[in-house]
Amino acid sequence: MASTVTVDSAGSAMKLYDAEPDGAPKGAVIVLQEAFGITDYIEDVCNRLSGAGYRAVAPHLFHRSGDPVVAYDDMQEVMTHLGALSAEGLASDIDATLDYLASKGFAASETGVVGFCMGGSVVVLAAARHALGAAVTYYGGGVAKGRFGMPPLAELAPELKTPWLGLFGNDDQSIPADQVELLREEAKKANVPTEVVQYPGAGHAFHTDGRDSYHEASATDGWKRTLEWFAAHLAKG
Repeated sequence: MASTVTVDSAGSAMKLYDAEPDGAPKGAVIVLQEAFGITDYIEDVCNRLSGAGYRAVAPHLFHRSGDPVVAYDDMQEVMTHLGALSAEGLASDIDATLDYLASKGFAASETGVVGFCMGGSVVVLAAARHALGAAVTYYGGGVAKGRFGMPPLAELAPELKTPWLGLFGNDDQSIPADQVELLREEAKKANVPTEVVQYPGAGHAFHTDGRDSYHEASATDGWKRTLEWFAAHLAKG
């Protein structure tokens, strides 16, 4: 069962897409959007997680700039909304989402986070600020130079408080392989389990079905690893 609720994030009304599983949940997972808003794809990711037994919520991170769903080919509009993001606002949005899940009975150790593209970057911020159960980044950029006012991911990685898995495509022109390697090495300095996987033949947004970037073999393996990471690290309620 899925619904949309509204929570307060530092005085701004933020919607959450909330997908509840049938039966007792294994835990909760926060799904952090791509740069196009809460698209059908992001809702589908929540529904897939719900089908796997997790309560999955997706905060509408563009709520301060009109909360649009942006077409995949409208990069000018995308840049407008990305420019409205801030590290402070994103941290508040994560906190508000965690508070909502806590009100539903999910401790931080029972809560995971997964994000794609821009959301994959924000996952690292969340996992460095909070001791959550598990975190998964799909092709999050900003490794060597921070985005949205965030520190570079390579600087955040040693501070990870949450077991973290990073999934990247070897052919991703926006995240060069040497940056992925840098992130892998910096993440090893954290006091939690970390792992980075690179997929030959996959580019950016390889998990987003319905786009030309979709790479089925990598998407299938990445999703399998995501569920295994959550199963291994999320505390059982």
